[in-house]
Amino acid sequence: MPRILVVEDDPMIGSVLIARLAEDGHVVQLITDGPSAKHYSKFGDFDIVLLDLGLPGLDGLDVLRALRQPSTEELAPAVIVITARGSVEQRVAGLDIGADDYLVKPFAYEELLARIRAVTRRGSVHQSSILRAWGISLDESAATATRANGNPVALTKRELALLRALLLHSGQVLSRTQLEAQVYADEVDIESNAIDFLIGKLRAKLGASTIKNIRGLGWMVAKES
Repeated sequence: MPRILVVEDDPMIGSVLIARLAEDGHVVQLITDGPSAKHYSKFGDFDIVLLDLGLPGLDGLDVLRALRQPSTEELAPAVIVITARGSVEQRVAGLDIGADDYLVKPFAYEELLARIRAVTRRGSVHQSSILRAWGISLDESAATATRANGNPVALTKRELALLRALLLHSGQVLSRTQLEAQVYADEVDIESNAIDFLIGKLRAKLGASTIKNIRGLGWMVAKES
């Protein structure tokens, strides 16, 4: 399943996309400004970027140009532009700069999913279905986790979603809000201690030291040295 970075400064559109994509099983993250989009698109572990163009701080086309520089293009994610700029000249410019697809707002969510599938089929997306950190491996395609000794770990659907988010961002602290978005998608009645409960269950199954709590900030799985 492709990992998706959503770059969108409209809070309503961004929140809807994040919720729907997470509900469909994607690991997703939302960025709302151009400079952060440029950084995370280059150095984040994402397969596809959904890129709005009218961004604060740096225009989306400049983000796209940075991704398509020869020094970064080989490992850069696929880019689907999602924007209100819909003239023929604007669409041609985006595709010529290096967008893999170009979708004009407003659009149907089902069409966006179809374009994500099409980009994936074309081979523009370089996916690795195995996430690893701290002696734990998660096979996303099979939805199974394995310890360093090869023993499988039985996890629930929500435990798998939580572990996937932590492994995908190993070495980074994820806040409660970020983890809730990955695990619970668009559910509204989430218990205040739901993430704490899941963290406790994962620690019991994987080892207490696997997931570290950074007081006041969130949780993380350390990168392997």
